[in-house]
Amino acid sequence: MMMKKNIKKLMALGLSVSMIAGLTACGGGSGDSAQTPAANTDSEAQAPAADAAGDDTAKADEKADAAAPSSQGHRVIKVGCWYPHYYDSTHTGIDDNPTYDDPDEAQMQFDNLKAVEEKYDVEIEFVNLTFNGVKESINTSILAGQPDCDIYEVDLQFGIPAALNGFATNLEEVLPADADVVSDHEIFSKVDLGTGDGTYLFRSVTASSQLEDTYMLAYNKQMLDEAGLEDPNALYEKGEWTWDKWREYMLALTQDTDGDGVTDVYGYGGVWTVLFSNLLMSNGTGVAMGPTESFSSPATAEVLDYIYNMYNVDHIARPWNEEDWDSNQNAYMDGKVAFFIDAAWISDANKDSELSFEVAWCPWPIGPSGNQDTNFLKSAAKGNAWMIPAGVNDPEFVYNVFEDWANWYQGDTDLRDGNLTWWEDSAITEENYAVMEYMGTRGGVDVWEALGLEWEFPKLLSGEMTAAQFQETYKQSVQDALDGFYQ
Repeated sequence: MMMKKNIKKLMALGLSVSMIAGLTACGGGSGDSAQTPAANTDSEAQAPAADAAGDDTAKADEKADAAAPSSQGHRVIKVGCWYPHYYDSTHTGIDDNPTYDDPDEAQMQFDNLKAVEEKYDVEIEFVNLTFNGVKESINTSILAGQPDCDIYEVDLQFGIPAALNGFATNLEEVLPADADVVSDHEIFSKVDLGTGDGTYLFRSVTASSQLEDTYMLAYNKQMLDEAGLEDPNALYEKGEWTWDKWREYMLALTQDTDGDGVTDVYGYGGVWTVLFSNLLMSNGTGVAMGPTESFSSPATAEVLDYIYNMYNVDHIARPWNEEDWDSNQNAYMDGKVAFFIDAAWISDANKDSELSFEVAWCPWPIGPSGNQDTNFLKSAAKGNAWMIPAGVNDPEFVYNVFEDWANWYQGDTDLRDGNLTWWEDSAITEENYAVMEYMGTRGGVDVWEALGLEWEFPKLLSGEMTAAQFQETYKQSVQDALDGFYQ
């Protein structure tokens, strides 16, 4: 097992709806981390008490002393979610969390829960509404002016439009200026909605939240070594890992190995959504980064041209299989693809597969309109966040309870972030972990995947449409979708 303190090696690179059944459960009025269910949830997503020393602890104690119980008596704080969170009032001990691997940490989280409940005279209850049930509850109960839950866990693909359309409380209007989510961001950080105003959605600040939703460009290390090609990470360090260089590599690695006139090894293979998103970011652009579309921009045209040429001119990309999405994602596993897309969750899902090669990760190459120092490296419009719905009774009280619940580590961030075993194991090597950690440092918002666009991207991959035709055909539909999104 790798320890995080030893995984800084590559940072020098400059890498440096069942719905209705669930609705009644939240009843009247309700998480911590925005982490994926696949990761270990005992240390990041949940909450209990630590006795840490130092300035951070003193600050936390001062804030705790200033907080007051609800003037309305005993209250149940309900949190609408769709997978287990630990710990809440329904749990009687640390063994109620079947996934914990550090009993001392789990005990601190459980003890913190009890301390928070006593301090505020509350019960904290996570209610599993199912994924679709959360959406349905938001759309019905908040609109009716009586939220089912005090807090919701939201996927940003539906959480962002919910916030933009008035379903979330603007915390900057109800909290004091020194509240963590609007000031220090040591416990919670604001989710940028691309509008520049207000704090409506928030995430837990943890090492794992930095790693979430990072999609690395991966490669078959043996294939590159055998071809005598320089490590892409070394090229990135020198500022030479560009689209042109990547094209050179893919051309060199696309082969007809058995001489039958049919390509059987491709330079690239993977899903088009992640390819498109990351090439946009690597070229300093996006599709929907605010109320006005940038799909028709020259920089986006460069992205679409590059993808079109990969599939239809250079023929260095494995042909798209429209019938089987997973076959595109997992095409690398048989050793017939040089570059592909990887992420912690993909690596973990395939951990029992016996690959014949070493998987290495690198940042995406820099496009002609991109800038290595300023490009976004991951989408901050993905993953989970928390939302206090509009119409909740005493939202400041709800927030204070939840902040204390989330701060089980009492400001000791080394304690909070000490257990990253799942992420380390998924990365496989220290070098890969460093790439993932680096990419997690610069998130940007592009909400194109939340717009429900009805465009036929595979027509670009198959050559049925050129990049210019694709851009011209869909630019207005992107703007129309944004007009509805930001109304």
